[in-house]
Amino acid sequence: MLKIEGLRTVFGAAGLPEIAAVDGVDLTVARGRTLGIVGESGCGKSILSLSIMRLLPPPGRIAAGRILFGGQDLAALSNRQMRQVRGRRIAMIFQEPMTSLNPLRSIGAQIAEAIRTHDRGASAADLRARGIEALKRVRIPAPERRIDDYPHQMSGGMRQRVMIAMALSCAPDLLIADEPTTALDVTVQAQVLDLLRDLQAETGMAIILITHDLGVVARMADEVAVMYAGRVAEQAGTAAIFNDPQHPYTLGLLGSIPRIEARPGRLLAIEGTVPPPFALPPGCRFAPRCVFADADCNTAPPPLRDIAPGQRVACFRAPVEDIA
Repeated sequence: MLKIEGLRTVFGAAGLPEIAAVDGVDLTVARGRTLGIVGESGCGKSILSLSIMRLLPPPGRIAAGRILFGGQDLAALSNRQMRQVRGRRIAMIFQEPMTSLNPLRSIGAQIAEAIRTHDRGASAADLRARGIEALKRVRIPAPERRIDDYPHQMSGGMRQRVMIAMALSCAPDLLIADEPTTALDVTVQAQVLDLLRDLQAETGMAIILITHDLGVVARMADEVAVMYAGRVAEQAGTAAIFNDPQHPYTLGLLGSIPRIEARPGRLLAIEGTVPPPFALPPGCRFAPRCVFADADCNTAPPPLRDIAPGQRVACFRAPVEDIA
């Protein structure tokens, strides 16, 4: 359904060098499947999603690559053409529902606006009925009454459900969920994830799930892309990522997960910090933090290559045995 080829997204003011927040990313998402994108804060996950939606804040721009969706290259569309894609064919759930919802307008008015954007002929009564149906779909109780509520009258979990209802109001083919469970307690988080999975089974939409929570990925994703410093470090099926990780960064992420059966002591930590985009190392971007790095890792960036069916890794040491 979606194929990203060599995507490079840069930021740069006049007279200053451009900085690549996403640098040469290749990804695919199939219909009815969920791709999880994980990595530390600042690795380019959210900028990747905003590039797909063509919602980059200035001075950001797509400098190279293609975003192929439904036979079109989204990177080449005009702003007017892209407005026909957003909401109707690709929708997005943003990270903080309280900052994404307008506090001065009712929930119903905001859902109606999303529908009216792509259906100018809908009457007020039809918009209200479709808004109530959207709230029913995301299992908000008493939708006939709650549709007139304002965001502050709802809990965090309810607001997140409203965001999902708005995103799905025009039955998109692809849903991008950027940290959809941030700031939610464990119970509400589970309810939101179950809801997304049920709606996917019902509609057949594809999902790109952006998160730093590997537990969410294990529960939801069919395939996982691990990003680091603007690039994909490893991509594979979820089972392969958790059972046979091949990139040292993936190993570090998995090693930092608390486990009930583990012996008392400190969790594994990846030493150092992500390099800033204006001071990237010449070779592998993870090399300064990698305990397995050698001279080759500091000379040239490793290509993202196939090491097994359905598994790609950007590491000179892969495939490896018992590297952990």
